[in-house]
Amino acid sequence: MSIKLGDTAPNFQAVSSLGDINFYDYLGDSWGILFSHPADYTPVCTTELGYTSKLQAEFAERGTKVIALSVDEVEDHQNWIKDINETQDTHVAFPIIADKDKKVSELYDFIHPNASATATVRSLLIIDPAKKVRLIITYPASTGRNFNEILRVLDSLQLTDTHHVATPVNWEYGDDVIIPPAISTEEAREKFPKGVTVIKPYLRYTPQPNT
Repeated sequence: MSIKLGDTAPNFQAVSSLGDINFYDYLGDSWGILFSHPADYTPVCTTELGYTSKLQAEFAERGTKVIALSVDEVEDHQNWIKDINETQDTHVAFPIIADKDKKVSELYDFIHPNASATATVRSLLIIDPAKKVRLIITYPASTGRNFNEILRVLDSLQLTDTHHVATPVNWEYGDDVIIPPAISTEEAREKFPKGVTVIKPYLRYTPQPNT
């Protein structure tokens, strides 16, 4: 199955390091991040899961739940988590799906045969509370993800949904944002009382509305 932006993320039942999971029930009304890993006991994955664990407060602040996936058994996950906690100085509290039969991996197109016929690539999806897919990003197995970028995108998605703005290149939380072309400059001056800077009729900035 090929999943695209705007698609409804399919639900699934799975076994995880924290027990049986219904994906939709796990997410509830939260935003969600589902990300896959090539295998347990691998060095890059160990650093990724450790860093994700350290960001739990950041994700919670954004109303977001994370859930990982690997094509290994639950027992492997649970023992590997001990290694992650030890080597990365953390406590992994989010579930890791045990996708031994690859049902979830195939459902979400996490296996790319030309890269590996058996291991999942490093795919990550951001899913909104309506269960719509808002971001898809895929790295090769050899390259660890940048979770600071994931947080940045999550901030952008939540900001733009709430305030109907867009974020420019290299935007960071607190920077000026862009006024979409669908809003006239006159409307923008009413909608954004912090001010409107017009560079071109189609390129207009305003301070981030919620700061």
